[in-house]
Amino acid sequence: MQSRLEYRESSPEGFAAMRQLNSYVESCGIEHSLLELVKTRASQINGCAYCLDMHTRDARAAGETEQRLYMLSAWRETPFFSPRERAALAWTEVVTRISEYAVDDELYVELRQHFSEKEAVDLTLAVITINGWNRLAISFGSEVGSHRRSDATRQGVRTR
Repeated sequence: MQSRLEYRESSPEGFAAMRQLNSYVESCGIEHSLLELVKTRASQINGCAYCLDMHTRDARAAGETEQRLYMLSAWRETPFFSPRERAALAWTEVVTRISEYAVDDELYVELRQHFSEKEAVDLTLAVITINGWNRLAISFGSEVGSHRRSDATRQGVRTR
Protein backbone atom coordinates (compact mmCIF):
# COMPACT_ATOMS: atom_id res chain seq x y z
CA MET A 1 0.00 0.00 0.00
CA GLN A 2 1.22 3.46 -0.85
CA SER A 3 1.22 6.06 1.89
CA ARG A 4 -1.70 8.47 1.58
CA LEU A 5 -0.45 11.11 3.99
CA GLU A 6 1.90 11.55 6.90
CA TYR A 7 -0.45 11.82 9.86
CA ARG A 8 2.48 12.69 12.15
CA GLU A 9 3.09 15.85 10.14
CA SER A 10 -0.53 16.63 9.27
CA SER A 11 -1.69 16.68 12.90
CA PRO A 12 1.35 17.06 15.15
CA GLU A 13 -0.78 17.83 18.22
CA GLY A 14 -2.97 14.76 17.66
CA PHE A 15 0.10 12.62 17.09
CA ALA A 16 1.67 14.01 20.28
CA ALA A 17 -1.47 13.10 22.23
CA MET A 18 -1.34 9.53 20.90
CA ARG A 19 2.35 9.31 21.78
CA GLN A 20 1.62 10.55 25.29
CA LEU A 21 -0.95 7.79 25.83
CA ASN A 22 1.46 5.31 24.27
CA SER A 23 4.22 6.47 26.65
CA TYR A 24 1.94 5.96 29.63
CA VAL A 25 1.07 2.44 28.50
CA GLU A 26 4.74 1.59 27.99
CA SER A 27 5.61 2.69 31.51
CA CYS A 28 2.47 1.51 33.36
CA GLY A 29 4.13 -1.57 34.84
CA ILE A 30 2.67 -4.31 32.65
CA GLU A 31 5.53 -6.43 31.40
CA HIS A 32 6.92 -5.37 28.00
CA SER A 33 6.69 -8.90 26.60
CA LEU A 34 2.97 -9.06 27.36
CA LEU A 35 2.35 -5.63 25.83
CA GLU A 36 4.04 -6.76 22.61
CA LEU A 37 1.80 -9.87 22.49
CA VAL A 38 -1.27 -7.69 23.00
CA LYS A 39 -0.17 -5.26 20.29
CA THR A 40 0.56 -8.08 17.89
CA ARG A 41 -2.73 -9.89 18.53
CA ALA A 42 -4.82 -6.72 18.10
CA SER A 43 -2.89 -5.91 14.92
CA GLN A 44 -3.61 -9.41 13.58
CA ILE A 45 -7.33 -8.95 14.22
CA ASN A 46 -7.32 -5.52 12.59
CA GLY A 47 -5.16 -6.61 9.66
CA CYS A 48 -2.55 -3.90 10.23
CA ALA A 49 0.54 -5.01 8.35
CA TYR A 50 2.57 -1.98 9.47
CA CYS A 51 1.97 -2.68 13.16
CA LEU A 52 2.41 -6.44 12.75
CA ASP A 53 5.80 -5.82 11.18
CA MET A 54 6.75 -3.38 13.95
CA HIS A 55 5.59 -5.36 16.95
CA THR A 56 6.75 -8.79 15.85
CA ARG A 57 10.21 -7.37 15.18
CA ASP A 58 10.22 -5.55 18.52
CA ALA A 59 8.98 -8.67 20.31
CA ARG A 60 11.71 -10.83 18.75
CA ALA A 61 14.34 -8.22 19.59
CA ALA A 62 13.12 -8.32 23.21
CA GLY A 63 13.50 -12.11 23.34
CA GLU A 64 10.08 -13.38 22.24
CA THR A 65 10.25 -16.76 20.49
CA GLU A 66 9.33 -17.33 16.87
CA GLN A 67 7.13 -20.25 17.93
CA ARG A 68 4.94 -18.13 20.20
CA LEU A 69 4.62 -15.40 17.58
CA TYR A 70 3.66 -17.96 14.92
CA MET A 71 1.04 -19.45 17.23
CA LEU A 72 -0.40 -16.18 18.52
CA SER A 73 -3.48 -16.26 16.29
CA ALA A 74 -4.24 -19.76 17.62
CA TRP A 75 -3.15 -19.15 21.23
CA ARG A 76 -6.14 -21.03 22.70
CA GLU A 77 -4.96 -24.25 21.07
CA THR A 78 -1.37 -24.12 22.29
CA PRO A 79 0.39 -24.70 25.62
CA PHE A 80 2.81 -21.82 24.97
CA PHE A 81 1.07 -19.02 26.89
CA SER A 82 0.74 -18.51 30.64
CA PRO A 83 -2.65 -18.08 32.33
CA ARG A 84 -1.93 -14.33 32.69
CA GLU A 85 -1.08 -14.05 28.99
CA ARG A 86 -4.21 -16.02 28.07
CA ALA A 87 -6.39 -13.69 30.12
CA ALA A 88 -4.77 -10.67 28.45
CA LEU A 89 -5.16 -12.13 24.97
CA ALA A 90 -8.83 -12.98 25.53
CA TRP A 91 -9.40 -9.45 26.86
CA THR A 92 -7.54 -7.98 23.87
CA GLU A 93 -9.73 -9.87 21.43
CA VAL A 94 -13.01 -8.84 23.06
CA VAL A 95 -12.05 -5.19 23.52
CA THR A 96 -10.75 -5.01 19.93
CA ARG A 97 -14.01 -6.53 18.65
CA ILE A 98 -16.24 -4.79 21.18
CA SER A 99 -18.94 -4.04 18.60
CA GLU A 100 -19.21 -7.77 17.84
CA TYR A 101 -18.84 -9.38 21.26
CA ALA A 102 -20.05 -8.63 24.75
CA VAL A 103 -17.55 -8.26 27.56
CA ASP A 104 -19.16 -10.91 29.71
CA ASP A 105 -18.76 -11.38 33.44
CA GLU A 106 -16.87 -14.67 33.06
CA LEU A 107 -14.16 -13.01 30.98
CA TYR A 108 -13.93 -10.12 33.44
CA VAL A 109 -13.57 -12.54 36.38
CA GLU A 110 -10.80 -14.36 34.48
CA LEU A 111 -9.04 -11.07 33.80
CA ARG A 112 -9.23 -10.03 37.45
CA GLN A 113 -7.75 -13.33 38.60
CA HIS A 114 -4.53 -12.28 36.88
CA PHE A 115 -4.64 -8.47 36.87
CA SER A 116 -5.18 -5.90 39.62
CA GLU A 117 -7.73 -3.14 39.07
CA LYS A 118 -4.98 -0.77 37.88
CA GLU A 119 -3.49 -3.41 35.60
CA ALA A 120 -6.93 -4.18 34.12
CA VAL A 121 -7.41 -0.51 33.27
CA ASP A 122 -3.85 -0.21 31.95
CA LEU A 123 -4.25 -3.35 29.83
CA THR A 124 -7.44 -1.89 28.39
CA LEU A 125 -5.61 1.36 27.66
CA ALA A 126 -2.93 -0.69 25.87
CA VAL A 127 -5.61 -2.33 23.71
CA ILE A 128 -7.24 1.04 23.00
CA THR A 129 -3.87 2.51 22.06
CA ILE A 130 -2.86 -0.21 19.61
CA ASN A 131 -6.31 -0.16 18.04
CA GLY A 132 -5.86 3.59 17.53
CA TRP A 133 -2.43 3.14 15.97
CA ASN A 134 -3.80 0.36 13.75
CA ARG A 135 -6.57 2.62 12.51
CA LEU A 136 -4.15 5.45 11.74
CA ALA A 137 -1.69 3.15 9.95
CA ILE A 138 -4.36 1.38 7.89
CA SER A 139 -6.38 4.51 7.04
CA PHE A 140 -3.42 6.55 5.88
CA GLY A 141 -1.32 3.75 4.39
CA SER A 142 1.76 3.59 6.60
CA GLU A 143 4.52 1.94 4.60
CA VAL A 144 5.06 -1.62 5.80
CA GLY A 145 8.68 -2.27 6.71
CA SER A 146 9.53 1.40 7.27
CA HIS A 147 9.59 1.17 11.08
CA ARG A 148 13.09 1.39 12.50
CA ARG A 149 13.80 0.74 16.15
CA SER A 150 15.27 3.71 17.97
CA ASP A 151 17.93 3.45 20.65
CA ALA A 152 15.19 3.90 23.27
CA THR A 153 13.24 1.00 21.78
CA ARG A 154 16.35 -1.19 21.84
CA GLN A 155 16.50 -0.50 25.57
CA GLY A 156 12.87 -1.57 26.04
CA VAL A 157 11.16 1.81 25.79
CA ARG A 158 8.69 2.16 22.92
CA THR A 159 8.53 5.56 21.30
CA ARG A 160 6.18 4.66 18.44
